[in-house]
Amino acid sequence: MRIWGKILGFLFGFMLSKNIFGALLGAWLGHRFDKGVGLDFNHLGGSKSDTDRQAAFFYSTFSVMGYIAKANGRVSQHEIAFAKAYMDKLSLKGELRQQAQEAFRDGKTTGFPLTDRLAKLKSAVGNRQDLLLLFLEIQIQVAFADGQLDPDEREALHKIASGLGYSPKELDKLLEMIIAGANFHQQGSGNSFANSAQQLENAYKVLGVSDNNSASEVKKAYRKLMSQHHPDKLVAKGLPPEMMEIAKQKAQDIQAAYELISAQNKS
Repeated sequence: MRIWGKILGFLFGFMLSKNIFGALLGAWLGHRFDKGVGLDFNHLGGSKSDTDRQAAFFYSTFSVMGYIAKANGRVSQHEIAFAKAYMDKLSLKGELRQQAQEAFRDGKTTGFPLTDRLAKLKSAVGNRQDLLLLFLEIQIQVAFADGQLDPDEREALHKIASGLGYSPKELDKLLEMIIAGANFHQQGSGNSFANSAQQLENAYKVLGVSDNNSASEVKKAYRKLMSQHHPDKLVAKGLPPEMMEIAKQKAQDIQAAYELISAQNKS
């Protein structure tokens, strides 16, 4: 059995993208290399094999990325740069890059069948809510590529979230947590930020609470999130083992946010 493509693909994918999307895609591309076959996006809603699931994720990600970029009627340079940067991070070249670009262009076309595309993605992914959440997070990043979220982009995100089974309230909560999480991670969570009011505010939002919540409520939210993102529990529920690293990173961010809040409450 040839497995080196999968192993190296996963390692390089994770190192290049620093997220599980890149790792999964890398492992999948390695698998295709091992098999010596190309990609086929013609049957993305039928089979639920790992290969077809990842193919559906690949095409849907870039096509819906194009849909988001065109939501306000024009594609900005920031959004184009984001898409190119994502392709660069995944080291997409040749035919694969062309397929990603074609998917992006498909999403930009008038009348793009968003509802049908999301239905096919859900069919391929099945009950793997972690992948759907990751997919939605990527699209949120696209919408914020230019540093702001206009009404058309927000409406597009709500359509996507609804198609994936998320309520408007859940999307708004996720938006707040993702933005806060990105700021929290970027600014750092060490002691040097212990007196930063903005960093503390981000920490609360990472946990989905506020400084109006009691210590017990904050602790409850923290424990719930840690339970939801516990790598071993996620794998037991069907999470691919390759995704353990991103689960660990999320758990680490949740832990860091809680520790910062706890330290502030004690001071």
